[in-house]
Amino acid sequence: MVFDVDGTLVDSERFGHRVAFNEAFAAAGLPYSWDEESYGHWLSVHGGVRRIDSFLREVGLAEDERRELAPRLHQEKTRLLRQMIDAGRIPARPGMTDLLAHLAEDGVRLGVATVGSEGWVTHLLKSLFPGARFEVVVTGADVAEKKPHPGCYLQALDGLGVGPGAAVAVEDSATGLASARAARLACVVVVNDYTAGDDMTEAQLVLDGVDAGARVLADPCGLAPTLPLEPDTLARLLPRR
Repeated sequence: MVFDVDGTLVDSERFGHRVAFNEAFAAAGLPYSWDEESYGHWLSVHGGVRRIDSFLREVGLAEDERRELAPRLHQEKTRLLRQMIDAGRIPARPGMTDLLAHLAEDGVRLGVATVGSEGWVTHLLKSLFPGARFEVVVTGADVAEKKPHPGCYLQALDGLGVGPGAAVAVEDSATGLASARAARLACVVVVNDYTAGDDMTEAQLVLDGVDAGARVLADPCGLAPTLPLEPDTLARLLPRR
């Protein structure tokens, strides 16, 4: 089972990255701040440095200034995000801790495929999911291309030593779904407020959460899942042996 992180295991875009970006802007004496709605627009630009650079270009900063400022702001944002993780300000999505525990109890091997920065991803996984043994963690430092390129999933599969038919991806967005499907993985999508309007027609199952209060939004494979989401539902997406 290969999990995305941002928006999937944690609602980190809204309560983590956005807040840390704003605190980094403030620390640099910049008059910028993203509210939840405006940050949703910038999520379409993948990669933190690229996101900052695109924003700074739109507000009129010259290229040479952006070239120096964007990486510096992103470094500070990552430092601030680690502090937020340590302070418990970025919780797991409801039901995710239990789902990971149940998967581990059933002997399911776990991996992560994200393009988030290694500097905070591994820190978050250890802090929020200390009981989950992720055999492979692929981050943005490990791949040249961002999602929807399949590289992070292909590398995760290679690290697990399995083919795409032996794993299921869990994602939150159309971009992540496209990445997983390009790697020929079955994909369960757990949407959040930022991704609820995405086109998820290529997903094998679409939910708005994995806890008891969640809803099934699309079930094209006829899995008829019970909630909280059970490992058996995910196992049914693998080929019968």
